[in-house]
Amino acid sequence: GRHEVQSWTTATKKSLCLMWQKVKVQLMLSMSFLVAVFWYCRRLYRFLAQLLKRWSSYLQRKLIRNLSVLTEVDLLGYSAKEWKGETKQAKLMREAYEELFWNYHIKYLRQVRRDNYCVLRAVLFQIFSQGIPFPSWMKERDILKLPEKLLYSQGCNWIQQYSFGPERYTGPNAFGKLRKCMETLKTNWTEISTTKDHEERGNMCNTLFSDESKEHKLYEAIKFIMLYEVVEAYEQIKNREEPMPNLFSRLLARDSSSDPLSFMMNHLNSIGDSICLDQVELFLLGYLLEVKIRVYRLHRFNTEEFEVNYPDEYRREWNEISLLTEDDHYYHIPLFRT
Repeated sequence: GRHEVQSWTTATKKSLCLMWQKVKVQLMLSMSFLVAVFWYCRRLYRFLAQLLKRWSSYLQRKLIRNLSVLTEVDLLGYSAKEWKGETKQAKLMREAYEELFWNYHIKYLRQVRRDNYCVLRAVLFQIFSQGIPFPSWMKERDILKLPEKLLYSQGCNWIQQYSFGPERYTGPNAFGKLRKCMETLKTNWTEISTTKDHEERGNMCNTLFSDESKEHKLYEAIKFIMLYEVVEAYEQIKNREEPMPNLFSRLLARDSSSDPLSFMMNHLNSIGDSICLDQVELFLLGYLLEVKIRVYRLHRFNTEEFEVNYPDEYRREWNEISLLTEDDHYYHIPLFRT
C-alpha cells in the first residue's frame, strides 16, 4: 500500500510539473505579449501626442497669423519697441504712452491689423467682445430690410454703384450682396451679444475676426448703415422736419459729401480699399452704433485734442469703447487696469 501511495504521489507531482511547465510557457508568452502591447501603446501614445502638439502649434500659428486683432501686449514695452531713438517724434510718442500708462491706467493694448478697415475693426471688435447689444433703433427695425427700403421705398437706384471695399464691386447685384452683408452682421451680433460667458464670447470673437470674408461683410454692413442714416437725415433736413444732430450738418457741409450720393461715391466706396474713416465719419459711426468712442490721439499729446469723444453729443446710457491712434489713420485697442 505504501508503494502505491508513493507511486500516486510521484505521478501527481509529475503531472503538476508538466501542467506548470505548460502554464509557465503560456504565462511567459502572455507576459511577453502584454509587454509588447504596452510598449507599442506607449510608442503610439507618444507619436499621437507629438502629432497633436504639432497640429495644435500649426493651428495656433495659423490663427495668430490670420487674427486681425492680436492678443494683448504690454503698453510701455510696445512703445519702447516701436519708438526707438531720440527724434522729436519718438520722444513725443514715448511721453504720450507714459501718460496713458501712469495717469489713464492703460497698461496693455491689442494691435489691430493695419488696413483701411482698421477703425471699423477696432470698434466692432470691442462691441462684440464686451457683449454690447444692438442699438435701440436697430431693435425697433429689421436691418435686413434696409437695402430693400432704400432701393424701393425711397427710390435710391444709385445704390447699384455701391462698392465693396477692396472688391471694388458695382453693378445690379449690389442689392443681393448688401443683403448678405446685413445678414452676417445681424446673425453674428445677435449670437455674440447673447453669450454671457466672457471667455466663450472672447473665443467667438477670435474665430470671427480670423475669417476675412466674414469680417469684410461686417464692415460693409456698417458702411451701408452709415449711408442709410445719411439718406434719412438728408431727407429730414430737406423737408425741414425735426432737428438733426450737428454731425449731419458737418458731414453734408463738405463739398465732397453734400448729398447721400456724393457721400457714397467720394467716401464710403473707398473705405476698406484706399481710405479709412475720417474724423467726421467717426462721429457718425458712434451715433448710429450708440456708443461713445473715446479716442486717445497720441500725435496730439499736450493739446486739447489728445482725448476726443465721438460723437461729442452722446447719451449717458450709451456704452463706451476706447481707441488709441498715433496718426488718425491706424487704430489700436487700449486695455485698462486699475
